[in-house]
Amino acid sequence: MQLYISPSLRHITVFPGKGFKEFIKVKVGSRRVSYRMLFYSLLFFTFLLRFVFVLTAVDTIDGERKCSTIGCLGKRLGPSLLGRRLDANVPEVIYQVLEEPISKDELKGRSDVPQTLEDFMAEIKKSKSDAKTFAIKLREMVTLLEQRTRTAKIQEYLYRHVASSSIPKQLHCLALKLANEHSTNAAARLQLPSAELVPALVDNSYFHFVLASDNVLAASVVASSLVHNSLRPQNVVLHIITDRKTYSPMQAWFSLHPLSPAIIEVKALHHFDWFAKGKVPVLEAMEKDQRVRSKFRGGSSAIVANNTEKPQVIAAKLQALSPKYNSMMNHIRIHLPELFPSLNKVVFLDDDIVVQTDLSPLWDIDMNGSVNGAVETCRGEDKFVMSKRLKSYLNFSHPLISKNFDPNECAWAYGMNIFDLEAWRKTNISLAYHYWLEQNLKSDLSLWQLGTLPPGLIAFHGHVHVIEPFWHMLGLGYQDNTTFADAESAGVIHFNGRAKPWLEIAFPKLRPLWAKYVDFSDKFIKSCHIRAS
Repeated sequence: MQLYISPSLRHITVFPGKGFKEFIKVKVGSRRVSYRMLFYSLLFFTFLLRFVFVLTAVDTIDGERKCSTIGCLGKRLGPSLLGRRLDANVPEVIYQVLEEPISKDELKGRSDVPQTLEDFMAEIKKSKSDAKTFAIKLREMVTLLEQRTRTAKIQEYLYRHVASSSIPKQLHCLALKLANEHSTNAAARLQLPSAELVPALVDNSYFHFVLASDNVLAASVVASSLVHNSLRPQNVVLHIITDRKTYSPMQAWFSLHPLSPAIIEVKALHHFDWFAKGKVPVLEAMEKDQRVRSKFRGGSSAIVANNTEKPQVIAAKLQALSPKYNSMMNHIRIHLPELFPSLNKVVFLDDDIVVQTDLSPLWDIDMNGSVNGAVETCRGEDKFVMSKRLKSYLNFSHPLISKNFDPNECAWAYGMNIFDLEAWRKTNISLAYHYWLEQNLKSDLSLWQLGTLPPGLIAFHGHVHVIEPFWHMLGLGYQDNTTFADAESAGVIHFNGRAKPWLEIAFPKLRPLWAKYVDFSDKFIKSCHIRAS
């Protein structure tokens, strides 16, 4: 018997012949192999062989390293079963060259490195280079472009830092003109509030808001947006705290621009009895912090000169050097129970927010004994903004931090916070805040990124009640990924970051949400050339 298989593997023919019968009488245990079993076995293996060949020949779309289809498996196994080796798509020498480190100085002054992809392709085609030369040229070009991109990013962050840390001449002009008005116009020196409304300042039946700011224009937008969006403005009391130099311009503005029927109080820090009684722990800590910071950080020039850190890390350090983060206006919230001893609950507002809805429902939120009502910043659709956990702010390589806190615990935001002052007075939050400030000073500012939020995250740890994200949308000052429609639908929007809406570096598509509360026809605004865009 003879077996004939066609070249196309489509036909199998069996021919009888002498001697074959004797040949196939092979014993397996106590049984002989029959003609039929042999025929079907050959048929099965022939089909399997054809199947492997087909899978090997067909170019599947599965390009992943891990096989997820039978076709991919055939491509991987077929050549091995047939004793053939499937060559790699990328020569090994390319990987070897690209993995070799290249120093910054190695490319300095080189004029033969391609500047663009077009130059690179033209040079490769002209020289007909081998794989190794191709990889070397590619590595040099990409490394050079990376270095230039890094330098450009750092320069951008430095310029933004300078722009955001400086006082725009328009705001300086506004403060000077209002100060002059305060000294020459009795109507700009009114008692705020008037005598008959003073009892409302300690009446807990009102909705009490606190704003700490040394920026008259920013404070005017917060106050205007708060009152205009309130359903019961007659029940709104806004306590504005400022410093000594800004008190006269601030009083002049709100004397000449009343927001009746809401009640506005303007008070400087030195007007508070508690603040004037003697040593204030936060002031002492700030003075020490300023001295240590100037020696330890080396200023913005030292930060920018660091060649090892990523541009995003440098940007964070530059932002933390902003004078705002060492301003008393930013630290004063930790002393709210002492500043307002008669009040039970307040909502604290930063001066870079805009209120877009009625905030009176915040007083109906049951805090369940917690002190701080805040929005969490680790959950949300915007992963760039809402991805912050404690490890984003605290240095967990330091044992003092790592043994006391969980790096993956969700962070929360300052900017719009409900503070239950009654519950606060029963805790040691303020003492904890100052304790950790001291520990950070003793550790050469190594416990956290510079700023006021990290010590707040520690001091209020275990005392935070999470509120709905609707009440506080963040990040409008350091990214413009948020759409205008999404920002417009939030209860409070927060321009935290360098791109403040009153600066020229503000994001144009988001600035109108803030500018709508500025009266650009006002004589002080016009005379200082403050414009909508």
